[in-house]
Amino acid sequence: MKVILISMPDVVPIIIHETAVHMPNHGIACVGGNIDSEHDVYLIDLIRKRRSIKKYLTKVITKIKPDLIGLSAMAWQYDTCVKIAHLIKELRPEVRIVIGGYHATLMHEEIAESREAQWLDFMIRGEGEEVCRRLVNALDGRDDLAKIPSLSYKQDGTFVHNPRGENLDLGKLKLPIRDKRRLTWGYHIMNSKIELLETSRGCTRTCNFCSMKHMYGRTFRTYPISRVMEDLDDIYYKRKVRWAFITDDNMVLNPSRVIEICDAIIKRNYKGLNLVVQADCISMATNEDMVEKMSQAGFRSVFLGIENGSKKNLSAAGKGDIVAASRKAIENCHKYGMMVIGGLIFGFPEDDADSVRENYEFFKSIGADAAYCQILTPYPKTGMRKQLVEEDLVSNRTDYKKYSGLWANVRTRYLDSDQLQYQFWYQRQVVLGWWNPPAPVRSQGRIWTSIWRFAFKPFLKLHYRRIMKKYGWEGRYRREVERWERMNSFRDLEGY
Repeated sequence: MKVILISMPDVVPIIIHETAVHMPNHGIACVGGNIDSEHDVYLIDLIRKRRSIKKYLTKVITKIKPDLIGLSAMAWQYDTCVKIAHLIKELRPEVRIVIGGYHATLMHEEIAESREAQWLDFMIRGEGEEVCRRLVNALDGRDDLAKIPSLSYKQDGTFVHNPRGENLDLGKLKLPIRDKRRLTWGYHIMNSKIELLETSRGCTRTCNFCSMKHMYGRTFRTYPISRVMEDLDDIYYKRKVRWAFITDDNMVLNPSRVIEICDAIIKRNYKGLNLVVQADCISMATNEDMVEKMSQAGFRSVFLGIENGSKKNLSAAGKGDIVAASRKAIENCHKYGMMVIGGLIFGFPEDDADSVRENYEFFKSIGADAAYCQILTPYPKTGMRKQLVEEDLVSNRTDYKKYSGLWANVRTRYLDSDQLQYQFWYQRQVVLGWWNPPAPVRSQGRIWTSIWRFAFKPFLKLHYRRIMKKYGWEGRYRREVERWERMNSFRDLEGY
């Protein structure tokens, strides 16, 4: 069997995703790596082919002639996923198409009844490694579709949903694909190559805006440390890559295990290794010995889910009061030379223009090095969506293409969606201003930070000064929105 696994080209339209950082898709790499070796597997990450999707897929599919093509998509990428499925069926009508990922998992019943179901043959719900492995074998005559847990398949033109399977034993999974079977390349963080690494899956936190429990349940499972090190060896020695992003939703839930992993990394004595991780504020605030050990092991940057400076908003999100913890977490990270990217969420029911500004001011006061800001998004099947729908605060219930975190799909009690969208953008410009790379970042990337500080930023400042003079804040904002709207519009997929 010949199999191609494809991830979507859609990006969040902010500069870090547009140009500064392109990471390989870890999901399709893991699924592909666990398909039995007698099958030919290829990976295509369309984020690297955004300007020529139809031309590229036509060339590759015509050459390989796959039997099965897998498509992975988040909710906001699903519209593009459907267009690509339609294109593929026109290029090769006999090919089977399977979709997976968060959106297929959460919305499989709705998808089965939709118009686009005509382009789809299978859906995988939840973790994909074992289901896809067995699906490929079934299409090769060596397994039974009806006996594969978590698979949805067509019978007489109608989808049948097999019962959901158990969570996988992570210790039995093979390494993800990082070799020549990956047909798209060029992944980078600024000017350095980067790969992805996974050490655990799941999270036991109670955040009600998150879809993760639908993928894994409210569980936290870990890979054996020997497997983590085998994976890191593959990145460091075989791929010759020195930056690794750890994809775990919350690796630091088990601090003692983090220290074990760090000790194993230190023992390996990797030279020039740089690790990036996501973490929660409480764990990073209350485990300074863990933070110190992480720094010694090569952790250079951490994304902290701060979310909001308002106790009322944090309570609405199921986060509890983490304001003090966020300050302490940042203090600990800076003490040991780690850059902090803080995650903020706006658009809670009680937000008005003043509270949006105050939240940015709070963020500025706690000293994080960079902000990753989003608007509260009513993701399908989440507790937050249910709550907001009941209060009639969801302004966009069906256009999932705008569910990327950048767009206002909700209103508050004081701001309609357009006002919220504007305040989210405007207050950031006024309060946070232009990013100034902190000292640790400048030391790690002297070339690109110098280009930003002394060439690109001054040019942009001059550019926007002219725009402001001509159009003012409202005009500049409208131009930005138009750019965002163009970002994930792919001309060669129009008509599908």
